[in-house]
Amino acid sequence: MKTQFDQALQDRLVRYAAIDSQSDETSPSSPSTAIQFDMLNLMVEELKEIGAQDVELTEYGTVLATVPGTAEGPTVGFLAHVDTAPQFNATGVKPRVIKGYNGGDITYPDNPDLVLSPKDHPYLAGKEGHDLITASGTTLLGADDKAGVAVVMTLAQHLIDNPDIPHGPIRIAFTPDEEIGRGVDPQLPKDLGVDFAYTLDGSDVGEIIYESFSADRAVVTIKGVSIHPGWAKEKMVNAAHLASKIIQTLPQATMTPETTDEREGFLHVTDMNGGSSEMEIKLILRDFERDGLAAKGDLLRKVCDAVQASEPRAEITCEIYPQYRNMRYWLEDDMTPVDLALEACKANGIKPISIPIRGGTDGSRLTELGVPTPNIFCGMQCVHGPLEWVSVQDMAAATNVCLTLSQLAAKK
Repeated sequence: MKTQFDQALQDRLVRYAAIDSQSDETSPSSPSTAIQFDMLNLMVEELKEIGAQDVELTEYGTVLATVPGTAEGPTVGFLAHVDTAPQFNATGVKPRVIKGYNGGDITYPDNPDLVLSPKDHPYLAGKEGHDLITASGTTLLGADDKAGVAVVMTLAQHLIDNPDIPHGPIRIAFTPDEEIGRGVDPQLPKDLGVDFAYTLDGSDVGEIIYESFSADRAVVTIKGVSIHPGWAKEKMVNAAHLASKIIQTLPQATMTPETTDEREGFLHVTDMNGGSSEMEIKLILRDFERDGLAAKGDLLRKVCDAVQASEPRAEITCEIYPQYRNMRYWLEDDMTPVDLALEACKANGIKPISIPIRGGTDGSRLTELGVPTPNIFCGMQCVHGPLEWVSVQDMAAATNVCLTLSQLAAKK
């Protein structure tokens, strides 16, 4: 069970997770938060320390580096993102290591009422004897995607320290703002300069993902008519009431995240802000197929139009913005990177798992921009909340798969 990579991976993740690098969708900056530079600058330092070449921090906030090839072969990229999700507190993360997990419930020192139980999380039940890393109960851990960062850094160091391992040129990229859908700058495909790439941003051991959601985001703005409530009869138009009407008119039982699974898409209200005079609703739209995504956008517009028609004195606008598309549309034309990853799993005695991911990665956007980029597991579990955890041995399995993959690519 123990591997040569365990200690390095554990030390890296504990060090990285303690750094607050949360992204912020409301910020117009790139990266969206200055604190992400704490991770980005650290990546630059560590890459230089291990002997990587061409280390740079781009103007758009991505760290790039090269591990020179020791054999002929395609140039392969490995990517992970440094930001953590804005959905839950990420300030003051206190990572802790549970050595040789005993298979029982896990409690948290800073939140005694919080329990991570194998009864509720079957994947955890299979990790008895593993070394687990969790937070302390009041923050997320940030294994999404600092576990991926740790895997990529550990892979890079091992290849540099062992030049007898045959592999083609390897390009490393650490991106910001993946959690808010802004991780791939239009310049990245050219600057990365690879034949194909992989994100280390998956969960269960064996996951090789080449199908993701297609995604749009929407902003609905409702402007009412404001007047003193004491003199409001037949004059006031309450924007908050209209916002509520829009949300209630959308399908509640068949098209929300909590009512869908597998290949079903959804409309998800993420934020409501404002008051009686003006309201803003933010939503995300998800579907595996382009026409399904377009249909959800049409539905949202029709609901807004219907509510607008019910109150012509209001002003309701609905803007929909593209985020990323299902990587399958491009990967199915050339499955070479997927096939290599599947072969690498099997060579390590791991049964591959390829199911559609109900989310997206930087690879979704990269693939759309011409760089085939499926996703590989790195062990993260229960992400975006206080129960987040990862097995050090799962991270080691991902490192071994990437190592094998690098060698297999050189033989093609």
